[in-house]
Amino acid sequence: MGEVDVRALDGVDFTLHAGELLVLLGASGSGKSTLLNILGGLDVPTSGRIFFLDRELTHADDDELTQYRRHNVGFVFQFYNLIPSLTARENVALVTDIADDPLPPEDALALVGLADRLDHFPGQLSGGEQQRVAIARAVAKRPPVLLCDEPTGALDFRTGILVLDVIERVNRELGTATAVITHNAPIAEIADRVVSLADGRVQSERVVQHRARPSELRW
Repeated sequence: MGEVDVRALDGVDFTLHAGELLVLLGASGSGKSTLLNILGGLDVPTSGRIFFLDRELTHADDDELTQYRRHNVGFVFQFYNLIPSLTARENVALVTDIADDPLPPEDALALVGLADRLDHFPGQLSGGEQQRVAIARAVAKRPPVLLCDEPTGALDFRTGILVLDVIERVNRELGTATAVITHNAPIAEIADRVVSLADGRVQSERVVQHRARPSELRW
């Protein structure tokens, strides 16, 4: 910003492990969304290195990052990003039509508890149901990595618990390495591991000894 350097991330160094549920916890402006975007190949770091398995992505070009995202990463955003003119089934099929070994849209929607909403349009669904369609779309291609950016941020408490339950179930049943970013500290208790960020730096990292079910959360 002019002559002022703003370090969105500053020396962050950590690993997302296969099959784990990780929560990235921090206030607005802590750098967690930037970190998630780098993990997902949406942004590239100014310096440092990033790897997916044994593949270095640090200097990958746009085409390589597109292929990385297409085959390896599912995204869930705070504001659903569904196409209003398509049904739940058709929104999920947008992904399954280009994936190598996808779940059928019907199976992906059943996994998130929407087997009876296949042919409903987004405008006919509640906010929580729309977010669950977005999760079904993200996991339908069976990605090794699922990245969730404030997935309950636009939802009330009760609906947020339902969405977290779906994310936890996907992690448990599909074994997808899952990273959830949130500013809401109680959500961290559903994780295997919690990384806390502030001012673009990792402030602390802890393993959760007894991973909570979403229904047990209170905030």
